[in-house]
Amino acid sequence: MYRTNTCGELRLSDKGKSVTLSGWVQRSRRMGGMTFIDLRDRYGITQLVFSEAIDSELCAQANKLGREFCIQIEGKVNERQSKNMGIPTGEIEIIVSRLNILGPSQTPPFTIEDNTDGGDDLRMKYRYLDLRRPSVRANIELRHRMTILIRNFLDSRNFIEVETPILIGSTPEGARDFVVPSRMNPGQFYALPQSPQTLKQLLMVSGFDRYFQIAKCFRDEDLRADRQPEFTQIDCEMSFVDQEDVIEIFEQMARFLFKEIRGVNLPEKLPQLTWHEAMRRYGSDKPDIRFGMEFIELMDVLKGTGEFSIFNDARYIGGICVPSCAEYTRKQLDQLTDFVKRPQVGAKGLVWVKFNQDGTVKSSIDKFYDSKVFENLKTFTKANDGDLLLILSGDNANKTRVQLSTLRLEMGERLGLRKKDEFQCLWIIDFPLFEWSDEEGRLMSTHHPFTMPNPDDIPLLESEPEKVRAKAYDFVCNGVELGGGSLRIHDGALQEKMFKILGFTPERAMAQFGFLINAFKYGAPPHAGLAFGLDRFVSIMAGLDSIRDCIAFPKNNSGRDVMLDAPAEIDQKQLDELCLKVDISQ
Repeated sequence: MYRTNTCGELRLSDKGKSVTLSGWVQRSRRMGGMTFIDLRDRYGITQLVFSEAIDSELCAQANKLGREFCIQIEGKVNERQSKNMGIPTGEIEIIVSRLNILGPSQTPPFTIEDNTDGGDDLRMKYRYLDLRRPSVRANIELRHRMTILIRNFLDSRNFIEVETPILIGSTPEGARDFVVPSRMNPGQFYALPQSPQTLKQLLMVSGFDRYFQIAKCFRDEDLRADRQPEFTQIDCEMSFVDQEDVIEIFEQMARFLFKEIRGVNLPEKLPQLTWHEAMRRYGSDKPDIRFGMEFIELMDVLKGTGEFSIFNDARYIGGICVPSCAEYTRKQLDQLTDFVKRPQVGAKGLVWVKFNQDGTVKSSIDKFYDSKVFENLKTFTKANDGDLLLILSGDNANKTRVQLSTLRLEMGERLGLRKKDEFQCLWIIDFPLFEWSDEEGRLMSTHHPFTMPNPDDIPLLESEPEKVRAKAYDFVCNGVELGGGSLRIHDGALQEKMFKILGFTPERAMAQFGFLINAFKYGAPPHAGLAFGLDRFVSIMAGLDSIRDCIAFPKNNSGRDVMLDAPAEIDQKQLDELCLKVDISQ
């Protein structure tokens, strides 16, 4: 038996008990003929004591132990003289009578502590060591607990878990596919699923009226803090439901998770915003509503009322009123101007107006407007003395709103308003069914080509498709899209019309989606679904800045696994078997 107890289990009530523990050496200290070692396992830390007076040979053996040595000890539980109430085992220690080195360790490349000295790349290279750190381990444990709770919740609502294939056919919509060559079918390729979308719809046709899956998904897209090339979805589909049915059950699931994990009570009914309203008020389809600073449209106040040509030529002028920031220095304002000019934001400049505490006004454009305009501006924006007004303008309203949204979030961050222990959730509904792609030069599905149009807008499908709303919905928390879904088209004629608008010929539609089109000929039920991003959900619950920290073996920002050194070249023999030639000269 390698252990009778874990390193986080023993208490003062166990005093005098003979125990066997196994774990890793966290640190060691020598004091006056005594050696103290903190032994760590997944469950906690226990202090070990070796005494020269009791067993000098054993103590000498303990003095040779380095950090991260894997050891086994036997000994007796003793009351600790210098107690450490900061850990659960802090009232006891083990007087060691036997030591067995299970696995010696080289000096680790970074300290295995929460406040480590290892950089991101180093920790990812030695991820198996990084996972020993309590903070990282806690994220993985939280992920485990959430998946158990999710499975139990969905099981209690009659959902059945069904696994769908990982090797599927490539689809033309959405992000780029990861493709896998087939040795048995030379020149042909599988794709890794971006989601189980069509497969779960087929399950609805099959009569499995409530499906879920903790599904691995793959997308070949540029990475950022909330993206990985492979990620996990809580994938769900339901038959014989409408939009409110789906929203209601997954609100219940979110409410259950927040209560169980964080002890937070979400409102009985979460707010809903239409996509257009969210863009108008926040410039984002995933608004952070933990703080105010909603957009104020200023065209009526500023366009044509002065000599500032940038505003006079603009098609959109909008601002945010930042409370109690009129004392910002010129240096701080210049920093904000530089921020909005960054390529990631894309604004050409920033206009600011200070409504000072003494009632005076100072602005970067005060020479272009008389005092009456600034008085109207103060009234219109409902600004108080001491507030700072930040303004952006442009030719494209939505583009400028997105830029203003980035500035709003930056100000929320600077003012400490985006608190990780505060949660504000809402639904975004009535998305546009289509969006224009400059890259493709055509309309694309905002979500996917199986999304149901709003029945009221179906007459506009062929004449004004850009005005058609989707029966789609996103679940947003703290400015992060945690999940999204839609009602699905189950009528073959309507699905055919959608493919036509998206530029599919009947032959191409049948080649890509014939299996689904044919399935709809056999009594397809009305159905709808939703998928939560498990990685994002866990990161929100854990207060993390990146989903990478709640994934056991993540990729870096270049999509590489630096621990496994993947992706990598493969042998010529493998290429020959797959009938492939590699040419990277272009």
